[in-house]
Amino acid sequence: MAPGEAGYPPRLAVLDDAPPLLGVRGAFEALMRPMIAIVGSRNASGAGLKFAGKLARDLGDAGFVIASGLARGIDQAAHRASLGGGTVAMLAGGHDKVYPPEHEELLATIIETGGAAISEMPLGHVPRARDFPRRNRLISGAAVGVVVVEAALRSGSLITARIAAEQGREVFAVPGSPLDPRAAGTNDLIKQGATLTTEASDVINAVEPIMGRPIELREPDDDPLASEPDTSDRARIVDLLGPTPILLDDLVRMAKTSPAIVRTVLLELELAGRLERHGGGLVSLI
Repeated sequence: MAPGEAGYPPRLAVLDDAPPLLGVRGAFEALMRPMIAIVGSRNASGAGLKFAGKLARDLGDAGFVIASGLARGIDQAAHRASLGGGTVAMLAGGHDKVYPPEHEELLATIIETGGAAISEMPLGHVPRARDFPRRNRLISGAAVGVVVVEAALRSGSLITARIAAEQGREVFAVPGSPLDPRAAGTNDLIKQGATLTTEASDVINAVEPIMGRPIELREPDDDPLASEPDTSDRARIVDLLGPTPILLDDLVRMAKTSPAIVRTVLLELELAGRLERHGGGLVSLI
């Protein structure tokens, strides 16, 4: 599709270097909704992965689609946590040359759950090093703002932040320990004027004037089934899992709890390297 056609991300279309053609897979509707990009270190810390997931879920609850680059670490945590609310993967290679290859199943799940993937590269194009900065301009260009969760001083995520600033997008950075090299880049962004971000409301408050309408962060549900999973929830869900793949819908039904709790427990298992996702919404224990 070309700029101006239905499904072409509207914020991306107004850039001077907007791709003349985009290949799109998935739901066009996701590309037309306001996006917030979440990016960060491939070698992310456990705390960084957990925060990226929480931020993605909270922003999804506020009506944003989460954009990222399908990379290891922060990107994949943001994508997985926002499957229910909508997420878009920006690809550096052709649609049939997913990088990293182990995220082919994640990409399939994104598309199956109402998200989308876009690429400006033709089918068969294997991503090269110079293609990733080009991809990064799509991530920032389609979004209202970019949140950098973790980034070393020489990180591709800082390229995304720089491009975002050049495009006139809002730049957000999550602070970290001065002793952790994965926080050196984000701390430096804050020194340069990026909005310090510790919760979704920091992002929402900054982009509300751009959106031209109030954005409400959904209040936590008083229903205990919608709260954070407790020990019994985790034990029950893990007991239902095994080496044989099971449908997510069946898991929710048999666990007798909310989809949000099941997704949270599955994300925890996945980040711990104990869960495998298969096509068609199937999951199993490793």
